[in-house]
Order: sequence, then C-alpha cells, then structure tokens
Amino acid sequence: MFADANAYERFMGRWSRLVAPRLVDFTDVPDLGRLLDVGSGTGALAFTLAERKPRAHVRGIDPSKEYVEYAKSKNPFPDRVRFETGDAQQLRFADASFHASLSLLVFNFIPDPIKALREVRRVTKPGGRVSASVWDYADGMKMLRAFWDSAVHLHSKAEKLDERHMPLCRAGELSGLWRQGGLENVQEQPHVITMRFESFVDYWDAFLLGQGPAGVYVKSLSRDQVHALRGEVKSRVSPSAENLPIALSARVWSVRGTVPRRL
Repeated sequence: MFADANAYERFMGRWSRLVAPRLVDFTDVPDLGRLLDVGSGTGALAFTLAERKPRAHVRGIDPSKEYVEYAKSKNPFPDRVRFETGDAQQLRFADASFHASLSLLVFNFIPDPIKALREVRRVTKPGGRVSASVWDYADGMKMLRAFWDSAVHLHSKAEKLDERHMPLCRAGELSGLWRQGGLENVQEQPHVITMRFESFVDYWDAFLLGQGPAGVYVKSLSRDQVHALRGEVKSRVSPSAENLPIALSARVWSVRGTVPRRL
C-alpha cells in the first residue's frame, strides 16, 4: 500500500510537510532533549522537529526499510537526526528514553494502535508529551473525499473501501485512544491546511502511483473505468480547464497528552 518512497512523496509527502509544523507547534515540545518520531516515513516530521528545535536530537522509526533509506538520503541534519527500521508496537528503546514523542498521519494504519500508544508512553519520560495527527477522511480531506465520492458514485463496490471508514479519523476518537492509553491532560484539536496543485493533472496523476487505499483501488480498475473515474473526479474538483491551479483544504485531528509522573 505504501512501499515506494518516491511515489509516496508525490502522493502524500507534500501534504506531510504542511501538517508537520502544525503538529510540532501543537505538541509544544521542549527546545532540547531527545524526540521520537513514530512512523517517520520519508522524514517530514523529523526534519521539521530538527529545524524548529536546533538543540534537540530526533530519532525516527518506521517499519519500511525503503522509507528509512530514503529519509537517510535526504537528511539535512545528520548530526541530530537518525532513522531506523522499527515497529511502534514493539519499540526497542528503554523506558523514559525520550522527552517527547510525536506521530504524523500514521496511527490509523497501525494494526494495534493501543499497544503502540502504550509502547510510546513507556519510552517517553514522565511529564513528557505524546502527540499525533490523523486525517479527517470522512469530511475534511478534500483531496481524498472528491476521489472516494466519485468512486462510490460510479462503482458501488468502492463503498467498503472508502477511507471514511478508517479508524481514528473522526472527532473524539484520537482523544479517546489517548485516554485509554493512560495519558493525562489530553487535548484534541483540528488543524486545517491548504494544498495548491499546479493543475488537475498534478492532482490526479498522484492517484496513479499505487499509493494508499486510493492508489490500490485505481490499480484494480480497467482502463475504461480509470478514464470514467478521472472524468467524475475532475467534474468535482476542477470542472474548468485542466491547466488551471487548484487549491484544496484538508483537516487533521491532532491530539496531545502527558505521560503521568506516576503510573
């Protein structure tokens, strides 16, 4: 689903770079210390942390070896940012290893999110912040909403694949998980960003790269079905000329909580 780092960058990486500063500001991480990026992907959050917190050291973990290698190759902070393969559900770090832990657009893809959260809580120092952001797939992520509304309109089988059914993407779900995971002072907040595409082609072609549930769905269609889907999406996103710029808004739900000083 997410295997090609370059394709991911084209499909979702540019969105990640817009959301990352919002999550860093919302988390209010310390100016120095060790910070953990859970599900670091191609490095957007880790690099933002290093840029915003020049005295901090960041460790990024991701289950994809390819993503880790890609992030390493693009790392502008080699003295302060390190990436390695790892599973959020079974972290190799000792208790209280990090001053804060953050996760960007990942928690809804983790098979056992409560297990992962308890692991992240374990490796974060008492009093440290743990935070995450996840797309509002149901209503707030216009790029994907236009795609899936079009797909369901054309093919009823797409309904069960629609990302509106993704876990943790509705108001209150992340904060509920954070409380279940034993975090204190839990706060949830929406953040809205705007992505500008050069043209409809710039928007649409990212869906042809096989990334995420939408990309996988496109790969399952015939050429004629892809053509029909493209036309339906265009009617919703850019009904005029294909070469005009497009601006689409997107909402994430962000949550933060504090590791109790006594568990």
